[in-house]
Amino acid sequence: MGHNARPYPKKDAAQMRLKRFDPGNIRVSRGGGGGGRFPGGGGGKLGCGTLAIVLIGAVVFGVDPGQMLGTIESVQQQVPQSAPMQQGASNDSAQVCTANAYSLESCNALDSLNSTWEPLFRQADIRFEQPMLRFYNGTDRSGCGAAQSAMGPFYCPADQGIYIDTSFYDQLKRQLGAGGDFARYYVIAHEYGHHIQYLLGTNRQVREAQQRNPSQSNALQVRMELQADCYAGVWAGKHKDLIEPGDLEEGLTAASAIGDDTLMRNAGQRVSPESFTHGSSAQRMKWLKRGLDTGNEDACDTFSDMS
Repeated sequence: MGHNARPYPKKDAAQMRLKRFDPGNIRVSRGGGGGGRFPGGGGGKLGCGTLAIVLIGAVVFGVDPGQMLGTIESVQQQVPQSAPMQQGASNDSAQVCTANAYSLESCNALDSLNSTWEPLFRQADIRFEQPMLRFYNGTDRSGCGAAQSAMGPFYCPADQGIYIDTSFYDQLKRQLGAGGDFARYYVIAHEYGHHIQYLLGTNRQVREAQQRNPSQSNALQVRMELQADCYAGVWAGKHKDLIEPGDLEEGLTAASAIGDDTLMRNAGQRVSPESFTHGSSAQRMKWLKRGLDTGNEDACDTFSDMS
């Protein structure tokens, strides 16, 4: 496959048939707005989980990913593991969620994700808390520091918030060739996967391991990101009856487009596996598909199985 080849051909428009969200089942808020763009050297502390913040910034805005990786890796260790939930959830979820088509899709996905994961935690007798989905425009503040649209969607464990400027979806389609509703659901489901890791303590264990062995920091981060991809697939795999032909292709195309190797090539960078923080295109597609094929969260142990 060539460097710019798509793993699957484009499909005719189809929709994963998610039901409309119930405002009482989700926690959403509207964040700040502004025209702020991404400053060259990074911006504030970030949480553990991002879809591809650094390298998407490099592709779309010409930022040097090599310069930024160190900044993000160093501040991730500072994120508190036990912090109060972000305040200010909207009392009118319906209004926030119907601001545009993308926010509506995101809220539908959030409701489905909550209803999928909460029973699994209840069955395992593990405390479950819903994440906050926060929409913003341009710039905002999170419990992990500055939120800026060029970072891409991210999860902040300090306030258990999923942050997204929905204009990212236009960039995902236009700049990276990954459009379609299922590609967008994959984005939310991946960040939700980081919330699952936070609730299970995986996030804390990885941070502690990175501090003990800094030379393995990137490798451990890759395993955590691939597990979030797998968890995203598990959610979809538990709803195969709602998936239409071509949805899987959309998700795999998105996973391929944001692999570290593909993004490095597209940014004109030398592919440097030791600098990977999210995994190669092949790895991201594999773990997303494993989750979808099995529908089993136990199949997502990327820390003992990288085959």
